[in-house]
Amino acid sequence: MRRPRKVQQMTGMPHTPTATDYKAQARRLRAGLADTGHDLSHSAALELVARQHGVRDWNTLNALAARGRSVADLTIGSTVAGRYLGHDFTGELVALHALSKSGRYRASIQFDTPVDVVAFDSFSAFRRRVTVTVDATGATTEKTSDGRPHLQLAL
Repeated sequence: MRRPRKVQQMTGMPHTPTATDYKAQARRLRAGLADTGHDLSHSAALELVARQHGVRDWNTLNALAARGRSVADLTIGSTVAGRYLGHDFTGELVALHALSKSGRYRASIQFDTPVDVVAFDSFSAFRRRVTVTVDATGATTEKTSDGRPHLQLAL
């Protein structure tokens, strides 16, 4: 009887697979099938990997991998990271709403560690949670005096 493998919990940002990751998966699939006596070309393995991920063919999967990640790919409960008012942060996405067809989203983020939003040394104001409106790239339209977005998600 096989012992169940210990599964590690994922930490940090979820990994979005790249075309290189999918190609590596196809190589592993091809090698695994070869071990059982089933020969498969690399292109056929790529097509099978594409189907496993719910798309029509390898070209479609490759295009999806190349487009990168957007705010629409995030899910509630996701771990997110980025910069808020000049401070790096990590936190949990607690709410995400698409705002009509504008391509903008209202996102609420609970910071893992409160962020001090005041630059003055003698005074502090810590934020534990923020609600912001971001575009598909994860940046707010509102900018600080130096031209940087108030919040920028690292997608």
